[in-house]
Amino acid sequence: MNILISNTGGSPIYEQIAEQIKAMIISGQLAADAPLPSMRLLAKELRVSLITTKRAYEELEREGYIRTVTGKGSFVAGLSSEHIREEQLRQIEESLRAAVQRAKLSGISLQELQELLSLLFEEDSQ
Repeated sequence: MNILISNTGGSPIYEQIAEQIKAMIISGQLAADAPLPSMRLLAKELRVSLITTKRAYEELEREGYIRTVTGKGSFVAGLSSEHIREEQLRQIEESLRAAVQRAKLSGISLQELQELLSLLFEEDSQ
């Protein structure tokens, strides 16, 4: 599993792990029922404590992204397409909120921002 950890970033390591696994699930890189590495193995691979990976897995399970079967391990939960779409919309909203804040600080009008978004959307569609 290809997870990159930043010790200088603002978010805790367990959140970085959970967010990257979530992204792999949402993108389809990790399919429903796919086994995840054991917490111990992941901790060893990432060179973090077992407590850190345990906390990441607990968060993922609480949010419904994975399920844990005692004695067998953790597996990707089968997510509905509606759940995946809702998560994608949440991430887009977060990115747009940051863009709006930056635009306001830069004195960019709503109309200019809408035009830029339209251009980017059209450019990416081609």
